[in-house]
Amino acid sequence: MQFIAAFYPPCEVSNTTVLAEVPADSPIHRFTDSPILFKVTGREILKPGWRDVFAESGKSAVLSGSTAVVDTPVKEVSDGEEEVKVLPTFTKGESGPHVPELQEKTTQPPKYYTEATLLRAMETAGKTVEYEELRDAMKENGIGRPSTRAAIIAKLYQRKYMVKQGKSLRATEVGINLINTIISPLLKSAELTGLWEEKLREIERGDYTAKQFLEELKTMTQQVVYEVKTNKAGMLCPVCRQGQVIRGKTRYGCSRWREGCTYAEAF
Repeated sequence: MQFIAAFYPPCEVSNTTVLAEVPADSPIHRFTDSPILFKVTGREILKPGWRDVFAESGKSAVLSGSTAVVDTPVKEVSDGEEEVKVLPTFTKGESGPHVPELQEKTTQPPKYYTEATLLRAMETAGKTVEYEELRDAMKENGIGRPSTRAAIIAKLYQRKYMVKQGKSLRATEVGINLINTIISPLLKSAELTGLWEEKLREIERGDYTAKQFLEELKTMTQQVVYEVKTNKAGMLCPVCRQGQVIRGKTRYGCSRWREGCTYAEAF
């Protein structure tokens, strides 16, 4: 069937966000005085194209009057590596009866990255940034460039920060220890890339100079080094990689010093 589908036209979809509100005269408002709002996002299929090959009989979405009637629950379909919801056709302002369905489920941990989803996450890393200005700065760039992202992933393999199990990418003990060793949250977040991208844009506009940028980098580096030197307690021991760094009267040492670990460093 996949071979046949390859000769069909593309599937045309519309990204859809549906906002709905329960009317004030609904019996459910007996339990709350606040507005009851619902939101769902997904895709509406405009032209099935190749999906016709895989269509299941008896399941479709039709528009009855002004109300969208669906004779099958919202479906989740695989789009490459992502799961997306396929929604029926909605008309702005439509209304109609709806019988709610309550389901009890358990939450699942996030799926492991694959190389494809990791590349996508690097491309859209700005979505995880809290501040709007930094998100905007990263919209066109993300982490790395299209020509360098594959090389970045290869470097993670080379340095044994992660390994591949099937399609899944798993962090190694070395990679986990590295993250635990880095104290500064900024160095482990996408915000740092966003900050630098914003500064580079300001340089392009002439609102900022390269000299100022370099001076700020020097200052940040000094602050990070000072933070590391004054907050080593609790870090993973850099010698035995098993104990934790503890603070003595005159120097730092390892919690496994009785077991023979030789790590020691003056304040």
